[in-house]
Amino acid sequence: MAAVEIKNLSKSFGPHRVLKDINLSINDGEFLTLVGPSGCGKSTLIRIIAGLEPQTSGSILVDGAPIDHLRPHERRIAMVFQSYALYPHMSVFNNMALPLTMTGLSLYERLPLVRLLSSRRRKVMQEIGKQVRGIAAQLQIEPLLERKPAQLSGGQRQRVALGRAMVRQPAAFLMDEPLSNLDAKLRVHMRSELAELHQRLGATFVYVTHDQVEAMTLASRVAMMEGGDILQLGTPDELYDRPA
Repeated sequence: MAAVEIKNLSKSFGPHRVLKDINLSINDGEFLTLVGPSGCGKSTLIRIIAGLEPQTSGSILVDGAPIDHLRPHERRIAMVFQSYALYPHMSVFNNMALPLTMTGLSLYERLPLVRLLSSRRRKVMQEIGKQVRGIAAQLQIEPLLERKPAQLSGGQRQRVALGRAMVRQPAAFLMDEPLSNLDAKLRVHMRSELAELHQRLGATFVYVTHDQVEAMTLASRVAMMEGGDILQLGTPDELYDRPA
């Protein structure tokens, strides 16, 4: 869990400013939703938090420590993409295990021949297997671990993408419209699953959506964005009763 603070953050693409001096404090364990129309800068903002895009100016802090100089995998932040970003040639198990494999094994230990000979690698992979199966049990996808992504439904792929983020035990989760590829009925079901997951983990969630219903039903606070600015920040009740 972590508190995330954004200070005077701006982003420009050439002469076009897409984020304008954003100041935002996200509390430890909070579910914050960024909502707004396409092109308002919400996806750019979380990509900058994740380290996938550099800011033009300003700073980002996690638990009071600046993370601007850190690479994405060093930020203790996991991102779930709209497209799920699963590797089609890998099983569900290997998709979920990949972040732990990359950090737990050296390049040498990942070589094909070394896989058979290294006792340390076997121990690490046993531990990774326990972690992956534990997360899979939480998400109720244990029977799917040997399948490939093409053999899964949209909702199942979304759970796998969440599981791959969870195995890293990140300080915060960033989610870029993760339910937009699902049909309306499944979106409603997945909303309730995400809310339950947030309560169970107690982690910090930053969730991007253009769906106002999604924003108001999921979030503890909502940041309404337009034209690169945050127009209003408050609880769903505050935005509903006193819109800006």
